[in-house]
Amino acid sequence: MRLELPVIPLRNTVILPHTTTPVDVGRAKSKRAVEEAMGADRLIFLVAQRDPEVDDPTPDDLYTWGVQAVVKQAMRLPDGTLQVMVEARARAQVTEYIPGAYLRARGEVFSEIFPIDEAVVRVLVEELKEAFDKYVANHKSLRLDRYQLEAVKGTSDPAMLADTIAYHATWTVAEKQEILELTDLEARLKKVLGLLSRDLERFELDKRVAQRVKEQMDTNQREYYLREQMKAIQKELGGEDGLSDLEALRKKIEEVGMPEAVKTKALKELDRLERMQQGSPEATVARTYLDWLTEVPWSKADPEVLDINHTRQILDEDHYGLKDVKERILEYLAVRQLTQGLDVRNKAPILVLVGPPGVGKTSLGRSIARSMNRKFHRISLGGVRDEAEIRGHRRTYIGAMPGKLIHAMKQVGVVNPVILLDEIDKMSSDWRGDPASAMLEVLDPEQNNTFTDHYLDVPYDLSKVFFITTANTLQTIPRPLLDRMEVIEIPGYTNMEKQAIARQYLWPKQLRESGMEGRIEVTDAAILRVISEYTREAGVRGLERELGKIARKGAKFWLEGAWEGLRTIDAADVPAYLGIPRYRPDKAETEPQVGTAQGLAWTPVGGTLLTIEVAAVPGSGKLSLTGQLGEVMKESAQAALTYLRAHTQTYGLPEDFHNKVDLHVHVPDGATPKDGPSAGITMTTAIASALSRRPVRMDIAMTGEVSLRGKVMPIGGVKEKLLAAHQAGIHKIVLPKDNEAQLEELPKEVLEGLEIKLVEDVGEVLEYLLLPEPAMPPVVQPSDNRQQPGAGA
Repeated sequence: MRLELPVIPLRNTVILPHTTTPVDVGRAKSKRAVEEAMGADRLIFLVAQRDPEVDDPTPDDLYTWGVQAVVKQAMRLPDGTLQVMVEARARAQVTEYIPGAYLRARGEVFSEIFPIDEAVVRVLVEELKEAFDKYVANHKSLRLDRYQLEAVKGTSDPAMLADTIAYHATWTVAEKQEILELTDLEARLKKVLGLLSRDLERFELDKRVAQRVKEQMDTNQREYYLREQMKAIQKELGGEDGLSDLEALRKKIEEVGMPEAVKTKALKELDRLERMQQGSPEATVARTYLDWLTEVPWSKADPEVLDINHTRQILDEDHYGLKDVKERILEYLAVRQLTQGLDVRNKAPILVLVGPPGVGKTSLGRSIARSMNRKFHRISLGGVRDEAEIRGHRRTYIGAMPGKLIHAMKQVGVVNPVILLDEIDKMSSDWRGDPASAMLEVLDPEQNNTFTDHYLDVPYDLSKVFFITTANTLQTIPRPLLDRMEVIEIPGYTNMEKQAIARQYLWPKQLRESGMEGRIEVTDAAILRVISEYTREAGVRGLERELGKIARKGAKFWLEGAWEGLRTIDAADVPAYLGIPRYRPDKAETEPQVGTAQGLAWTPVGGTLLTIEVAAVPGSGKLSLTGQLGEVMKESAQAALTYLRAHTQTYGLPEDFHNKVDLHVHVPDGATPKDGPSAGITMTTAIASALSRRPVRMDIAMTGEVSLRGKVMPIGGVKEKLLAAHQAGIHKIVLPKDNEAQLEELPKEVLEGLEIKLVEDVGEVLEYLLLPEPAMPPVVQPSDNRQQPGAGA
């Protein structure tokens, strides 16, 4: 078959039929040839150059035989080079070149003709497969995975087998070109088998040479071992080598800057070592001990960067928010900066960062160290249950070693690093001791300047170390240990904060790691949908994983040619990258309901709406509570019911409902445990509505603890709860008066969009939320003697 196609000249490579391979195209003419092929039927001729050094080859510089190939994909790299994926289909002989702006030629495409003697071909095929298996096993640099090997072994087409083996083999361009030009299949199979046999003989020769070299090396090593034995005998007889080694150790003890008491002990130990027989177990123990004494830092310190503006800049670059933590670090550095050069002992702070996983506690330590120009070391305390891991073992034990603190100091090599004690709340104790008790001395600024490790058995100054500890909860940290630390709570991020973190830190990082910068972008709406429908966490680890999934999926689509240029992903596109949403965002009801009230709750992953349902049915005065409620929440329901029984006339409730009405209080999402007192006014409102049949306004959400006297008590998590209401579309909030100060924590744009009613007693709440007219007849007749709403609260 005769074709006229663009030509791409190849340097240092020959492409054979039945193979798919990438080709980097950098020359202007070759790029033009690719573009012409892509604009037509994607067919192209690939021909090797005779001399790879020629930059602008002419027809005389090219072989006459090449392959006809199809361009499967072309991708432009950042340096302007085209990476073209080509599938070679058949041999082709170029017969005539056509003048033009790029190489273009007419050629004959060769159709494979199988020889008549199929038996010979079958024998050659089996020999080829066996030889290639040995070739791969013995080749030092050729690495084929299991699938490639199985593909070669499973090939039944002799022409494809010969070409595939030649493609994988590390032969010269001339040898592969010779195989390409062989149109006789039997001759081609014999040529490939001959080259494989030649290489296998060379591999066998290399093995024999390597064995002879190894035997010679074994002889040399034996001689070296005997010479070292002779040196050791000379040392035992009083030679100079042993003494010079101990003198070097004595000199090191003098130079490392030990305190006088420590130096005295080290020199005394060295004197004992000199009197011992070198090589004895006691000498080994003493030498190891002296090595530890001389390798831990005693006086070497990194020069600090005492510039709070620089530190603020570094902390803001690395972490979004975390205002309290940053302010505490800046306070410490401000004092260090002002007292620099004065005779004042600046005690390094002991901070404990408490918060849910993924909020940046561990990475904050690295930023602090970088901003202060200090070395950083992380010690994981999760699961530590042996006191010796903190204080070390006494030297009387075999294999005794110092504890984690001394190991860390040796590794950083300075006396003033930043050491992060990670997961301090997950230490435990058993018969081997209580590591938390061992940490008392480490984390006490008044004592850690004389910390004593059992192995070193000398005071070691840890007062210059900046300790930062992290924990997920304070409940499991022993009270004496917690008393020595400054607690800084890091709450879970709000959706707005997560969006800012994703935009400024997480998404750019994922773009860099996936190579998709300038090719894909996400909108703020898409990020918010990922946050609300695909993650439910306090931190941002899951959010980073989901954004990484979007970037990786985008890279796959890009290579498949799904788009060119910059692709913007909006909220509607997110399921195409992440699949079906895993969570349903909170949406508030709007129509007034009887026996239902809209509350607000705090969870470790942020605020949420908490709908409370109450059903009042004729009965004998029973109270049922369902929805996995904790003890505190059950007590809130009891307090609300008792308050309403004491004020039946005030709110127009049935006078003897406690004898004739059964109440069922249910909090939906029954699989989730719920506890806390902040649903008190919500339960009171729902119960009052169920008994009086007066509907509750559902466009208002509330939170607050209720007392038996009807007082509305303050609660926690105000910021998270109000943000949840804002995101759910509720703009009217009932909040305890005593929580007014916490409103300053809310972002300004959120606070301006909320109408907040501050209340002090339940009467104000019921008057504000209950509609005046009943929606249906009461379950039993109410008392006729009523007071004004709120009068008895």
